[in-house]
Amino acid sequence: MKICIVGAGAIGGTLAARLEQAGEEVSVIARGPHLAAIHESGLLYRTPETAFTTHPAASDNPDDFGPQDFVILTVKAPSLPGIAPALAPLIGPETSVVAAMNGIPWWFCDALPEPLKGRSLETVDPGGVQWDKIGPERIIGCVVYPAAEVIEPGVIKHIEGNRFSLGEPSGEKTDRVQALAGELQKGGLRVPIRPRIRDEMWVKLWGNLSFNPISALTGATLEQMCTEPDTRALIKAMMLEAQEVGEKIGVKFPVDVEKRIEGGKAVGAHKTSMLQDLERGRPMEIDALVAAVSEMGRMTDTPTPNLDGVLALVKMRARLAGCYDG
Repeated sequence: MKICIVGAGAIGGTLAARLEQAGEEVSVIARGPHLAAIHESGLLYRTPETAFTTHPAASDNPDDFGPQDFVILTVKAPSLPGIAPALAPLIGPETSVVAAMNGIPWWFCDALPEPLKGRSLETVDPGGVQWDKIGPERIIGCVVYPAAEVIEPGVIKHIEGNRFSLGEPSGEKTDRVQALAGELQKGGLRVPIRPRIRDEMWVKLWGNLSFNPISALTGATLEQMCTEPDTRALIKAMMLEAQEVGEKIGVKFPVDVEKRIEGGKAVGAHKTSMLQDLERGRPMEIDALVAAVSEMGRMTDTPTPNLDGVLALVKMRARLAGCYDG
């Protein structure tokens, strides 16, 4: 089975190392010093218990690898519209594409009921580039849970977690999703197949759409935001607005809003990914985590005033820092 991972950073590198160790034919699309290190010394993967080096085929040019059985996208959401056209050499007639990224993906509305049915989300797929170049029929949904980081070029440190939930947008348990789950399981990963993958995506997003932008605006940790009464109240208001949007399109929420906030608080003195990106001058995932929910609110005639206000502020903060060009 041929599997290409586009973006060999923390999550992509984790998948590449685990899959190659399991005996799969793995290639990675990487760039810069990270690519050079993989070419020179391989990809070193460290966990709290062990460490090993793998040697996936690596390039910055998809032409080098040709059509794949599976293409796994692990780049940050802001990067994907720009690289989608370049993925064409990897995609053959039977290729499936796994979007292993945060937030609302561009294909989310495919197969949903009206008024969202078949609609591309402009906030995450401007001009419908991904819809046209990749195609929603190729997609397998994925929710990513592991925490990992690139500690130096060519070196992945796995911190915790080993679950990658998969699911067909249609909810079917197809041969292709079962085949991919089996290969990932050989690499020691937990890979449940979900009949309602959108629900799981939304529940993970539910906290991120409030925790992330508020932390970027305030510099607060999860514990601080969820403890201080005023920010906790704003977090709850944003989450309730998002819950109404989700329920209008059929999302089922297995926990209530207070329990979800308490879950964030329990993480402790942790900086969200959006705050970390702001501090490091990296592109911020504002559109996939926040703006897409606002757009879906408009599409379903659901007011989201608190979410929209925070969205406007975090966009301005990010633009001034050079971390957002939307």
